[in-house]
Parts: sequence; C-alpha cells; structure tokens
Amino acid sequence: MVQAAIAKFKVDDYHRMIDAGILDGRNVELLEGVITEMAPQGTSHAYYSDESGDYLSEVLGDRAKIREAKPITLGDSSEPEPDISIVQPLGLGRTHTYLHNLEDGVGT
Repeated sequence: MVQAAIAKFKVDDYHRMIDAGILDGRNVELLEGVITEMAPQGTSHAYYSDESGDYLSEVLGDRAKIREAKPITLGDSSEPEPDISIVQPLGLGRTHTYLHNLEDGVGT
C-alpha cells in the first residue's frame, strides 16, 4: 500500500496564497502546516462566543485585549483563528497577534 504524503505549508506560504486569492471564499486556517476548513458557527455557538468575549472584556478591562475570531500566528506553521483569545493590548499601528502577544496569565 502506498501512503500519500501531505504537503505542509509555512505561514508565509499561507499568506501568499491568501494574497493571491487562492483561498477566497474558503473559511480556513493553518494548523501545524495543514490548511484546514473551519466548521461554520451555529447560532448558539456565535451567541456564547460573543457573550464570553463581552464578559472577559468587562472582567479584564484594559489589562488585556479580547480578540474574537482573529488569526494568531503561532510559530512558522500555524495560524489558527480561535473563537476567543486573551492577548496583550496590541497598541497603535499593530494589527496582528503573534505568540509573544498571548497572555501567560492576567493578574487580578
């Protein structure tokens, strides 16, 4: 039996595909080098994600930034789009979150 090899991509490759329009209309994310279709959000999923984001924003205030369904670059082979992430505030002019922007823990 012959086993097919899976092509793995780097974040830079993934961004070039996005910029070239190759992935237009596709709801995908890059996970460990594999371009993966994301499941559509149902209404209750969307509701609870939104409510959770609002709650976390209220509790954490300006100590952290709550990002909802935004990409986070994790190394050179993953760029997931988690429902909710707690990150350091990005600051003016910074538009993207990387691994070093994730909070280890937000003090109370």
